[in-house]
Amino acid sequence: MGNIQEMKIEHGNRQIDGIFYAPNEEGQYPVVIFSHGYNGHKNDFDSTAKYLMSQGICSFTFTFTGGSTRDESGMPTTAMTLFTEMEDLQAVISFVKGLEQVDSSNIFAFGGSQGGLVTALTVDDMSEHIKGMILLYPAFCIAENWNKRFPKLEDIPEEEELWGMKLGRGFFESIHGYDVYKHIGKYRNNILVMHGDKDPIVDIEFSQRVMNIYSNMQLEVFKGEGHGFSLEATKRMSELLGRFVKENI
Repeated sequence: MGNIQEMKIEHGNRQIDGIFYAPNEEGQYPVVIFSHGYNGHKNDFDSTAKYLMSQGICSFTFTFTGGSTRDESGMPTTAMTLFTEMEDLQAVISFVKGLEQVDSSNIFAFGGSQGGLVTALTVDDMSEHIKGMILLYPAFCIAENWNKRFPKLEDIPEEEELWGMKLGRGFFESIHGYDVYKHIGKYRNNILVMHGDKDPIVDIEFSQRVMNIYSNMQLEVFKGEGHGFSLEATKRMSELLGRFVKENI
């Protein structure tokens, strides 16, 4: 079916765990770099990566350092911020560019939920390296939500647990007063956004809002889907992703 390899990326004092999926045949292929959501894992997009492999497309999945209770890097989740995740993604992009089976002129960035926000912010600064961007129910609401919760710096706790994972003070301080929409929009290549219209975590309104910022964005609405797609929707998402890559190489 293909070649699947575990890989490690060293950057600074961090070590990122990743998985590289490539077709068996020799040659260079386009690649999709997958960034998982809050408390996610490098295996979250395994089925999609295997599908892409069957379509002649490489994938690289990884776990953000401190970005998951299943992260093996040793970095505590309380040290993670959106900006440490951006640093991780920058390191992954640089690493993947040098892989033998990767066509470095056809690198695509995919991000889900928090990973979607991190991808959008990162790609704005690295646009010359990214051929296309794909966002899955991107959490453009994160800074807005937390700033409503902690409107003043003195309101911010040392630690806050959310959905089974602890966040540290630095996470909230780093986005205090941060306007996401002023840090995206420079990217000019094609963008595909996929979002369910019944998402209770990130309302589809946030994806609709960024259509006014990106002139090159297509929004694919998944009717009846929430935050985390059904098997049927995941299959459709994978197929749309594969088609997007092929149409943009």
